[in-house]
Amino acid sequence: MIGVSYASVPLYKLFCATVEEKLKRRKEAPDSKVEQAAASREIRVWFNADVSETMPWDFQPTQEYVRVRPGQSTLVFFTAHNKSDKPVTGYSLYNVTPDKAAFYFNKIQCFCFEEQRLRGGETIDMPVFFYLDPEFATDWNCRNINDITLSYIFHKVEDAQGEEEDDGRPSVVKLHSGPHPAVGAAVPVAAAS
Repeated sequence: MIGVSYASVPLYKLFCATVEEKLKRRKEAPDSKVEQAAASREIRVWFNADVSETMPWDFQPTQEYVRVRPGQSTLVFFTAHNKSDKPVTGYSLYNVTPDKAAFYFNKIQCFCFEEQRLRGGETIDMPVFFYLDPEFATDWNCRNINDITLSYIFHKVEDAQGEEEDDGRPSVVKLHSGPHPAVGAAVPVAAAS
C-alpha cells in the first residue's frame, strides 16, 4: 500500500502533464484554423459614395473595390470636391452590406462621425483604414459571402446662422479612430496585423 502511494505522485504528475498538453493543443487549434481559413479567403470590398440632395459636393471612392484577406489592414481613399464657391460643412453616415459581414468589418480610422468642412472649389482625399476580422473566415453564416460593400452618404450641416464664411484656412480632414461609442469595443488592431 505504501508503494502505491509513493507511485501515485509521479503518476499524478504524468496525468496532469498529459491533460495540460491536450488542453493546450485544443486551445491552439482553433487559432491556427482561423489563421488558415483567413489566409485562404479573398474578399472583394466594394465602395459606394453618395451625397444628399442639398449637398453641393462631388464625392466618390478613388477605387471601385479592393481585394482583402481577413485580418489584413487596408487603406483606401474617398475624394470630395465642393462644387460651390462657398465653404460647406458635411457629415457622413456609412453602411456595410451584407449585414452578416458588417459585424466583422472594423474601421480603424475614418472620416465618419466628424464634420468635414471644404472651402469653395476645394478637393480633398479622405482616408479609411479598415480590416475584416479573421473570425469572418470561419463563420458558417458568412461562408458564401465573397463581396462586401462599404457605402457612405454625405449630408450638409445646416448652419443656424445662414451661409458659412470663408476664413481662408485650408481644410483639414477630421478622422475618427476606433469604434463609435454606440458600437462598443473593436477587436484590437494588433490582432489584425
